[in-house]
Amino acid sequence: MKKDWALTKESFDALLAWLDSNPESAAAKYEVIRSRLIKVFVCRGCQQAEDLTDETIDRVARKLDEIRTTFTGEPLRYFYGVANKVHLEYLRRKPAPAPPAPVDDQDEIEREYDCLERCIQKLSADNRELVLQYYQEDKQAKIDNRKRLADQLGIALNALRIRACRIRATLLECVQKCVHELPV
Repeated sequence: MKKDWALTKESFDALLAWLDSNPESAAAKYEVIRSRLIKVFVCRGCQQAEDLTDETIDRVARKLDEIRTTFTGEPLRYFYGVANKVHLEYLRRKPAPAPPAPVDDQDEIEREYDCLERCIQKLSADNRELVLQYYQEDKQAKIDNRKRLADQLGIALNALRIRACRIRATLLECVQKCVHELPV
């Protein structure tokens, strides 16, 4: 990997030209790719989602001369492949988080549970039903349940995972806020 390589105007223009011959369409595709990559990194819990997205785009631009003639298909798929590699590198660099302190206080557990119930009730009926069904069962039954749920919703399994991830993030934020607001 070339550490001293930097994205120049020429390499960025070449990247846009690879995305689409029409400059306006290329710019629109670039924005879609960038926003989707940010969402991917956010859903994977990356703190520096935008930096990782920029790194992904830089790597694709750097390899553009090599892939332009050989790669076939939608460029977004290539970006996703590079993003997976960038994510794996991020995980290797990132120090393991310290495990949360065990909660021995039964009152604290009750507060968190009460907050979770409140936050679940604040979700829309569809999101509430989805998240409750998504986290049912164990092992193979859980896998089968999630496939069935995706089929019922008429979406791909990965789209279901992304929806569940977003709902879970919303719930986590709500529960944390609720716990801090409740009197001790």
